Order: sequence, then structure tokens, then C-alpha cells
Amino acid sequence: MLGTVVAVFGRRYDVRTDDGENLDCVARGKKHDAACGDRVEVQSTGPRQAVIEKVLPRTTYLERADAFKRKAIAANADQVLVLVAADPWFSDEFVIRILLLTQAADIPALIALNKIDLPGAAEARARLKVFESAGHEVVEISAKGTHPVGCSALAPKLAGRCTVLVGQSGMGKSSLVNALAPDAKARMGELSVALGTGKHTTTFSRLYRIDADTTLIDCPGMQEVGIHNLTFKQLQQGFNEFAPYLGRCRFSNCRHDREPECALRAAVEAGRIDKRRFDLFCTLRSEIAA
Repeated sequence: MLGTVVAVFGRRYDVRTDDGENLDCVARGKKHDAACGDRVEVQSTGPRQAVIEKVLPRTTYLERADAFKRKAIAANADQVLVLVAADPWFSDEFVIRILLLTQAADIPALIALNKIDLPGAAEARARLKVFESAGHEVVEISAKGTHPVGCSALAPKLAGRCTVLVGQSGMGKSSLVNALAPDAKARMGELSVALGTGKHTTTFSRLYRIDADTTLIDCPGMQEVGIHNLTFKQLQQGFNEFAPYLGRCRFSNCRHDREPECALRAAVEAGRIDKRRFDLFCTLRSEIAA
């Protein structure tokens, strides 16, 4: 039977067959490499149970990696939606790390600013200007409450596509899933006032169907996003504003550190590249081997 992986939790998979049946599956042998969104071949082993025999070829594959292992995020996605919020405080570094992974995987991405009805919206909007200047699209939404904007700006962006929803805990991912797919009944997380961060309410990746042609893969709240699977070239290319200066350094293998006549550092000093973005690039550079 053919089906789609619609949820991943540990070493088990929820697979929805093309006939509309949901099966509790495990992977054949010790290989557990299926991701949410994967098309798979499964073999029934009992009532509503099966084993994944084969993962079919993917159109796209998004993963993250630390120094020790790689971890799948999603497969066969058309785009990635990075959710940030006016409150709690979101991490610029988190957003950049996700955008680096999406660009390396050749998957389009956009950023959504949630909770624009809160007092911190103006400051969050200002912080996102640097991403817009670098060529990244930003939309504003209010997934929960009575704000007139609601999620209307997202509808045409999601229509007919499979979108991966990623964000730190507390950004309002569950609220957004509930707003877009009311039948999902995604659990709402309580905000931890003491820590200023959301509790992890989504412990596994799950695919929700918004309509016949539109799906959303909700990923667990991430606090850390490893980029050890990227090359130094991919890191450079992930900062769109660097493009005019790459290849213009004195040395072809310049890492834009202390090398003389570095075109990138000269652009920073001249104010043509945002210094905060360059400093973050230097921080991330230490994770990239070559």
C-alpha cells in the first residue's frame, strides 16, 4: 500500500494510506529515516498496523544537524513558514538558522509575525526590517483574538502548497494551526510567565490538511537549530546581502575573518552590510567545518 507519513513520534509513524486509512507504523529493521510528509510503501502487519517497507523519492528534504547526528524536519514540502511573535521575545539567530537550512535545501521560506495586537509589535516589526532588507518576505498576522487582520495575509501564501511551520515555543504555532485547520484540535500551550517562553505543547511533527490541495506540517517547538550539515559556501550564500561581495576578496578561500583585503568586512565597515548580521555570520562560522 502507498501512503503519506502524517505524524512522527519517536520511532513510530502515523501513515495515512491513499485509501484514507490511518496506520500505526514502524520502519523495517533499524533504519528510521522517514519524515513527516514522506510518501511511503507500507505492508500491513495487523489491524491498523503496518511496517514501512520503503520511503519513496523526495522532491525536497529539510533537516537539521548538531555535531553528532542529523534530524529530519520534513519531506516533500513546498515552502517553510517561520513563525515569530511580538511576545515573547524571538531569537534573530533562530530565524537565521532556519533560513539557512531552507536555502540550502532549495525550499522557499517566508516569515510571519504573529500577535501583532500586542504592545511589542512595533519593536518586533522593526527587528524584522533587517530580514526584509535581505530579501525575505514578512507577513503580519494575529492567529488568536479579535484583531481584524487575523490570518488573512497567509491564505494566498499557503493555498495549494505543503508548508512546514517552524518556530520557537511560545510563538503561537498551536493557535495558528487551530485557526487554519479548526479540526486539528491542536493543544494550546500555557505561557510560562517566569521564563518568558512557551512550554513544549507539540511533541511530534504532524501534517494537517487545510483543504483538498493545502497541507501544513506543524513541527515541535525548537529552541536550538543545528547547522552542522551545511558547508561554508552554503553559509555564505544564506546571507543574501553578501552576494555582491562574494568572490571579490583577495584570497579565494577567504573566511572573512582576519584575512587582508576582505571585501565582505570592507562592506560591513562601509555600512553596506548590517553589522549585527555579519557578527552572527561569524558566530555561525565556527560550526561549519569547510
